Amino acid sequence: MILPDLLQPGLALVFCGTAAGKRSAAEHAYYAHPGNLFWRALHEARLTPRRLAPSEFPVLPDFGIGLTDLAKRHSGNDNQLPPDAFDVSALHAKIAIYSPHVLAFTSKNAARAALGHAVDYGLQTGHIGTTQLFVLPSPSGQARGHWQIAPWLALGQLVETLRNR
Repeated sequence: MILPDLLQPGLALVFCGTAAGKRSAAEHAYYAHPGNLFWRALHEARLTPRRLAPSEFPVLPDFGIGLTDLAKRHSGNDNQLPPDAFDVSALHAKIAIYSPHVLAFTSKNAARAALGHAVDYGLQTGHIGTTQLFVLPSPSGQARGHWQIAPWLALGQLVETLRNR
């Protein structure tokens, strides 16, 4: 396993990416590349009270947030992964066990792989069990041409609404 899952019962939100990048694998921290916008977006969406460093990922459950990836035994860019890298059934099983309020995919590619169909950004109509599904623009520096903060802000508002129920 490249990076451990950060999952537990009672989470409001779990982020799911495709695989740890090379820098994240080397540093043993999610979204570790300096060009990755994940940690900035997390704070701007008011999901964390301050901007965390990648090495602080283990504290995310304190904020009701978990992390996982579709590929737990491979790292690198999506185009570098073997065809069988994504374990979709394992993701579905984890979400069924932990039942977070929202599962947010950190790219359209991750969502397409997990859901088996094309997706748009934002809240999806389907669910995994009782978990709502949300698709975000990739925070990777390599996907900067598709970057938008608006879906991240919408996710932050959704999670705040769910927490206040």
